[in-house]
Amino acid sequence: MKLIKTEEAVGHVLCHDLTQIIKDQYKDARFRKGHVVTEEDIPVLLSMGKEHLYVWEMTPGMLHENDAAKRLYALCANEHMDRSEVKEGKIELKAACDGLFRVNSEKLIAVNSIEDIMIATRKGGTAVRKGDKLAGMRVIPLVIPEEKLQAAEAAAGNAPLLELKPWVRRTAAIVATGSEVKKGLIQDTFTPVVKDKLAAYGIETISVAYSGDGVENVADAVTEARKTGADMILCTGGMSVDPDDNTPGGIKESGAKIVTYGAPVLPGAMFLLGYYEDGTPVMGLPGCVMYAGATIFDLILPWVAADVPVTRAQIVALGEGGLCLGCKPCHWPECPFGK
Repeated sequence: MKLIKTEEAVGHVLCHDLTQIIKDQYKDARFRKGHVVTEEDIPVLLSMGKEHLYVWEMTPGMLHENDAAKRLYALCANEHMDRSEVKEGKIELKAACDGLFRVNSEKLIAVNSIEDIMIATRKGGTAVRKGDKLAGMRVIPLVIPEEKLQAAEAAAGNAPLLELKPWVRRTAAIVATGSEVKKGLIQDTFTPVVKDKLAAYGIETISVAYSGDGVENVADAVTEARKTGADMILCTGGMSVDPDDNTPGGIKESGAKIVTYGAPVLPGAMFLLGYYEDGTPVMGLPGCVMYAGATIFDLILPWVAADVPVTRAQIVALGEGGLCLGCKPCHWPECPFGK
């Protein structure tokens, strides 16, 4: 491209969008890339402060920002994502469905380490709704050497940098522990909270059982809950280290392979996660889930709902960012908790 005086630009083709800003009224591209400048455009361009214009003068090995953005989009594009048109050299991605948004962090850092390249995303490992913004990408200059895009493509590898996993697990069975609940001595206020959290992910609670106390009673109730065919099993209460809190032992006795009992997250340190041989997840939910705005359950449920196996290493990594600040009112999920 070359720089010429605006008064001499009639008949030339613009090589980038030109944005006009009128305070409190308008901010958008007044002239788009590819526009052929006319005599009538000159006063408008000058009023926008454009005394000189860049017009096309293509050089082999160079890419326009719009074409470069398309190359970056190709590194991110995946199923269940909608893209915008190229606007002022930028492409944005939005969620085409509800689901778990994932980012290949290592590869994203490698791509962004290349000078003049940028891809910005929302935090990976989080739940998104249809229409939520996922990412934006562009290059910094108006034109860029193609070799930089080639370097970005090499850094990204063959797999997309981004992934959106729709909700898959749709049903749940709840086992509410504690003799005081089973005997009706206190009202079960835990189950309604869990049901509401599940419903936010389109998960239907198909059974609720009251096991009472004791490892065998909890194990038997969990075994019966599995017979319902539910996509996940949730046990509420009895998760502390008190002698009569037998939920972890009952879950283990029922045949689950325990991924973790305990998590570096507050609230939610006494959380348990396990899986059965058929892949069905089981969770032991500590009492904080009943009264806190956001807990470990809110961080792990999206992964379980999307049927993405959770490892102990993932849970360990939640320590940084795993401290809820207890804001009043609670702003979850628009807050730093778990991020």
